[in-house]
Amino acid sequence: MKKSLGGWIVLMAVALAVLPWHQQEAGFFSGQWITADWNANKTAASALYLLFRQGYDALWPLVGILAVAAATLAAPLSRFSRGLLMLGCGGGGLAYLLILGYAPEWLAAWPGQEAQVGLGYGTLIVAAGFLFLLTGGAARLGACRGDLFVTGMIGLIIALISLFVITPVGHILAKAFFDPEGHAGLGALFARLTDQRVWGLNCLSGGRCGVAWNTLYLGAMTAVTCTSLGLCFALVVTRTGFRWKRSLRALTLLPIITPPFVIGLALILLLGRNGALTQFVASWLGIPPGRWVYGFFGVWLSQVLAYTPIAFMVLIGVVEGVSPSVEEASQTLGASRWQTLYRVSLPLMKPGLANAFLVTFIESMADFGNPMVLGGSYSVLSTEIYFAIVGAQTDEGRAASLGLILLCFSIAAFLIQRRWLGKKSYATVTGKADNGQHAALSPRFARLITGVVVAWTSFTLVIYGMVLTGGFVKQWGRDNSFTLKHYINAFGIDIGANGLQWTGTAWSSFFTSMSIAGMAAPLTAILGMTTAWLLVRQKFALKSVFEFGTMMCFAVPGTVIGVSYILAFNVPPIELTGTGLILILCFVFRNMPTGLRGGVAAMSQLDKSLDEASTMLRANSFTTARRIIFPLLKPAITTALVYSFVRSITSISAVIFLVSAKYDMATSYIIGLVENGQYGTAIAYSSMLIVVMLSCVLGVQKLVGSRRLRRQDRVLNDLQSQPVLQKGAA
Repeated sequence: MKKSLGGWIVLMAVALAVLPWHQQEAGFFSGQWITADWNANKTAASALYLLFRQGYDALWPLVGILAVAAATLAAPLSRFSRGLLMLGCGGGGLAYLLILGYAPEWLAAWPGQEAQVGLGYGTLIVAAGFLFLLTGGAARLGACRGDLFVTGMIGLIIALISLFVITPVGHILAKAFFDPEGHAGLGALFARLTDQRVWGLNCLSGGRCGVAWNTLYLGAMTAVTCTSLGLCFALVVTRTGFRWKRSLRALTLLPIITPPFVIGLALILLLGRNGALTQFVASWLGIPPGRWVYGFFGVWLSQVLAYTPIAFMVLIGVVEGVSPSVEEASQTLGASRWQTLYRVSLPLMKPGLANAFLVTFIESMADFGNPMVLGGSYSVLSTEIYFAIVGAQTDEGRAASLGLILLCFSIAAFLIQRRWLGKKSYATVTGKADNGQHAALSPRFARLITGVVVAWTSFTLVIYGMVLTGGFVKQWGRDNSFTLKHYINAFGIDIGANGLQWTGTAWSSFFTSMSIAGMAAPLTAILGMTTAWLLVRQKFALKSVFEFGTMMCFAVPGTVIGVSYILAFNVPPIELTGTGLILILCFVFRNMPTGLRGGVAAMSQLDKSLDEASTMLRANSFTTARRIIFPLLKPAITTALVYSFVRSITSISAVIFLVSAKYDMATSYIIGLVENGQYGTAIAYSSMLIVVMLSCVLGVQKLVGSRRLRRQDRVLNDLQSQPVLQKGAA
């Protein structure tokens, strides 16, 4: 611990002496701050240069606190005294950095202090150092059994969530308490929350229900359907002899790697008034075409197409993790295959079922693209929030109030999930050898779910067949003659005297999207898995509050997140608007909860004796997590990597507010194509994204691999043919 904290003190001293204290307009990695004249360009100077050469006296307290921390570490003090002083230094340093960042009026009177400028990487390193001095002091005082790694990770995640989730969301939700004239009060909030347009029940008498009831009903129906279908897919892949399991795994990823509005557009062209299937049914059966796809059914169908893969990815690791030993024990005691599944296997899958329902429920409520395309007169909270912000009359207060309702729905779902799971143990993976094979499903049930899976997969293939075909026709639905002009326009390449040239109009946004998503995905997986490990394996105060904080950004719709990030990070002390970093941060904290819930579900099946055995062999927490726990979480890690990567590319609701001329994402570019009537190019671009992301997803799965929980001594096909053991057969 002393060595680790000493390293941070040295790193902080180097940051104060060398790194720029303020934000760099050209970017830190451009290196311009190294060659700049620090006298002429004060924003490029380090903190110590500003202090001694420019008279920035406001930085003296930071130097003093750092000196006290160094002396505390070197002095011969008791464990309690050193911990208390480190705790004070870390907390005092962080508090003073907050004062410097948000610059109250009295700070302007300090000599050398000028107009506030965004803080830079020097400030970031110093803030991280003070944070770990704070957590190190807490560990010295006995927090988390004195484990420096655990306290450090808890402190880091709390700081990140506070800065990039609670702060921006708080900015926008605070608007709910202000009336249009800018006066604060509970009256404005109460009037918005009790609006008839929100809670009306006119649908019971033939009218329209309020947007709150519409959203709640749609979210519940989507979550139930997605969880059920996801379970069917997981059971077919793991418990049957289905021949094309690998192809099935790949096909379940198709909806999740597609921009959301593309599925809605494909459904319109298939099931709309002039859709291919609608016209076929009308000509053969004489049923007049209708607009039934616009409304609840169309939105529900598109969301089920989009979010079933998420449920499958959360459930597959849980279904695989059920120990065959308990299933064999059930059948040995005379239970049938159906009884074993219903009474033994499914109860052990409850963490996965609950987390899959929670994730898809929140995803459905926060969805913007599908209701925008197919909603028609069926209004939901996310679209109402969007129109409140970008409509003819901007009403940030109403948008914030609707976002607050959405957040309350998510809180309720979260609490119900925790209540349903209770405090029971679902651990089935222990350190003992397990050579068994999963119990086979009853033949009738296996045929039923296989039929459901095949039918749903066939429907998905039809949808994507239309999407992929649309890029090769001149005008989708009117002139279906073959052409390549859309792909050439978007992804043209020329080889000239200057070498390879990317002449296509889509290349810039394509490369930006891939690089931003490639950086966000591993950060999301690391943060999600670490947070899951802390929640499942560690005990600390206010853990429930900590867990809810991780879900907050996921519960708020992307529209609100985009606006809140603009409000929070458009001015000092943290200026991120127009940079690629704001997109990465938005994706990391928006997508982390999915990986987190998958990690929690998978880790709930790992017996704590594995940790205890590692600790008995003198491994610390970091080694135990790295060598024992995380290798058993490969399905959950794959889920986090895949989900974050593809959602970073296909996200639209938050991205539309955060992109800039330099950092334009694929979805915002496609939206621009659609607005300009270039549907063929938009479809060609979407098709290319689908192919590229599918290749990347399969590559990630191959790279991460699969965990090995037991020896596979018999093929599943042989198991399917074995009779169920009856009573006394032993």
